[in-house]
Amino acid sequence: MTTPRIYPLGDTALVCESAPPATLDCQRRIWALADIARLMPHVVEVVPGMNNLTIVFDPLQADYESLASELEAGWESVGVNDDAGADIEIPVYYDGPDLADVAKHAGLSVDEVVKRHSDAEYVVFFLGFQPGFAYLGGLDASLHMPRRTEPRLEVPAGSVGIGGAQTGIYPAVSPGGWQLLGRTELKLFDPSRNPPTLMQPGDRVRFKPVEVRA
Repeated sequence: MTTPRIYPLGDTALVCESAPPATLDCQRRIWALADIARLMPHVVEVVPGMNNLTIVFDPLQADYESLASELEAGWESVGVNDDAGADIEIPVYYDGPDLADVAKHAGLSVDEVVKRHSDAEYVVFFLGFQPGFAYLGGLDASLHMPRRTEPRLEVPAGSVGIGGAQTGIYPAVSPGGWQLLGRTELKLFDPSRNPPTLMQPGDRVRFKPVEVRA
């Protein structure tokens, strides 16, 4: 694992960033480093991302150079937990508007696309874009597909899609450019639930086909 790049983000934050590609080992290191950062004095917020960790601090109390040194040392010494996270199953109706296009792009039948998508075990790399949106690593390489050239103005909540090398689920109605394979009726984000997001970084996710209709 190479030494990460650490740099300021304005006057009140710093970023610890590893070089691409995104890997599960790197994300596990990010999560473990986030736990360390939350215990650092004068740290206000810790935000794990894809291959990076952003730390917001009190500039009147914290010293940037000291925080950066602590992060660099933590990156080299941190231990990672391979078994962290819960097992989550997502029932999916594979009837999305882009399912046939994904099959054509991959040179596969629709049934084979569904099989490869649902056979894989995914890991939540991080949450972003909207509350409860989990970016899942582990997509079969044959299903990697560019985002749509023209994003949709309205993607229904629960839509399961592919964006590049990742798959994910839209928790709420929003614009979006991912290729839509299907939908789930599970609620991904519920403010009345504790925690409000169904999935957390490190969780292991599997998709279970309920119905396939191209």
